[in-house]
Amino acid sequence: MLASVIDGQEAAIALHGGADIIDFEDPRQGVLAAASLEAIEAGLKAISTRRRRVGAALGAPPYEAEGLAKRVRALIAAGVDAVKLAVDGPSLERLDGVLRALAPEVRLVGVLWADRTPDLDCLPRLGGIGFKSVLLDTAEKGGKRLLDYRTPSELEAFCARCRADGLNAALAGSLEPPDVPRLLLVAPSILGFRRALCAGGKRDGPLDARAVDRIRGLIPRKAEANVDAVGRAPQDIRENARPSTGHGARLQSGEAECDLIFIRDFLATADLGAYKREHGAPQRVVFNVEASVERAATRADDMRAVFSYDVILDAIRLVTGRGHVNFIETIAEDVAEIVLRDPRVRRVRVRVEKLDVIEGGVGVEIARERVDDE
Repeated sequence: MLASVIDGQEAAIALHGGADIIDFEDPRQGVLAAASLEAIEAGLKAISTRRRRVGAALGAPPYEAEGLAKRVRALIAAGVDAVKLAVDGPSLERLDGVLRALAPEVRLVGVLWADRTPDLDCLPRLGGIGFKSVLLDTAEKGGKRLLDYRTPSELEAFCARCRADGLNAALAGSLEPPDVPRLLLVAPSILGFRRALCAGGKRDGPLDARAVDRIRGLIPRKAEANVDAVGRAPQDIRENARPSTGHGARLQSGEAECDLIFIRDFLATADLGAYKREHGAPQRVVFNVEASVERAATRADDMRAVFSYDVILDAIRLVTGRGHVNFIETIAEDVAEIVLRDPRVRRVRVRVEKLDVIEGGVGVEIARERVDDE
């Protein structure tokens, strides 16, 4: 969890709330606006007893090589671990030498804009220069969120490309609490927040400790997270899944009572089919999914207590957006696996029907159940 802060007071609130990365920026001055060195130094003093990784925005582009190097080294001297700057192909070409010289001294974070045309082809170059992370953010802060500009499938592909190039994938962009479980599905390394941490959801307002706590509670702690960023590795899920004999609206799973979260008759399209004529010819597919979810101890009006149906919808979007699949059974299995990544889900039933084969529907229904280690 990355928390964007303005000063020492906010840094202390973010630290107490459990943020893993304290990132200094001044949203009152615009997107990617640099905080003053004085504010950063004061902020570092405020959190000195409990050290966290500390980042800072370099400022908005364009960047000039000499000034960039001077500013970055001043940030390093102040105690900053990571510096984020906007990048694209031409700027990397122009600043290649100075960035390569700085990379061994500080963690460089490249920022791409999801609401513009992000230059994803520069990812291999960022890795080659020595950047550690790439942040996909939104340049405009007019109310739209990252998920308004990029689909779950596009975000999953971005995170995968980052990993392939040796980079941490970071996601931000006016994120709200309901976005967190959805974005965990695409396995980012870092989720960044500002607006969701502020009083009244105002980006230029003060940090609210309760809002920080709310977001922190939705993100697995570093020690709990693993390769899929939601608490269980996909391999573990496959090994611990077995057919289920069905369930009702409320179940007992050990001591945990479960509720049924479902979607009905969700229509999607998928590039699906084993016949050659079916390749490249998307077909209509209907999904019905039921997930038996352990009830949380907290109140149901707290986002941390809710398993969102958006997670199921995004699981379907991820699977149908990955490209051609030969068999409908594969789609059903993959949707079930993604839903079971959330450790609260005990059972899942997935029914998938193809509508363009006959007058009616043909398909498959599967049920999978988590089997926890004894």
